[in-house]
Amino acid sequence: MRILVCISRTPDTTAKIAFTDNSTKFASEGVQWILNPYDEWYALVRAIEMKEKDPAAVVHLVTVGPVEVEPVMRKALALGGDEAIRVDAVPADAYQAAAMIAEVARGGSYDLVLTGKETIDQNGSSVGAMVAEFLDADMVGMAVSLDCEGGVARVTREIEGGEEVCEVPLPLVVSCQKGMAEARIPNMRGIMAARTKPLRVLSPAGVPALSEVVRYDLPASKAGVRLVPADRPEELVRLLHEEARII
Repeated sequence: MRILVCISRTPDTTAKIAFTDNSTKFASEGVQWILNPYDEWYALVRAIEMKEKDPAAVVHLVTVGPVEVEPVMRKALALGGDEAIRVDAVPADAYQAAAMIAEVARGGSYDLVLTGKETIDQNGSSVGAMVAEFLDADMVGMAVSLDCEGGVARVTREIEGGEEVCEVPLPLVVSCQKGMAEARIPNMRGIMAARTKPLRVLSPAGVPALSEVVRYDLPASKAGVRLVPADRPEELVRLLHEEARII
């Protein structure tokens, strides 16, 4: 089985967010970058588990980004990926990134393409579905478990009020969320091996973006907390009627 895992680099959740050039660009100076947790903990680790069960399986990693993303790609290789592929481009939107990933997937004849359910910076949840559309492949989103046997994937996904179990023939695109796998930490052997594992750099396909960033705005500051003494319920009622605002 050939598995392609889509990974991305995101700012650490503790990073201080700021913008430059009249709030049109993200200020990356001094920001700690990490491997997107949904890609790492669920999509990548599940792919590695499947490889451990079937040693003939191959796990490749793909991302679209500049050379600065390579450290997080090496971390993904240290966890257990066999080979990394970097498309040398800075995508302007999810459509452009998905098109370039699909081009890699098409050329590699993969049975499974796995993504995290979203990135923690954009929270778009759209790349996996777009990749599936470009490949004319089936897609199951928000999956919490995945097993493959005999060319058929059995995927469980959460729905309102319960779970849905899908049986879908390969090839297939799956976006993964909490429940798919347990997070791992690279061991020293994996870290040393990652240094020599192949990391290919590909030229980007000529795919135009469909959108552009006009401006970034930080969310409004949180209002202060008003404390009401327990013996003054009438004041609480007054505040709820006259001053409370529900967003």
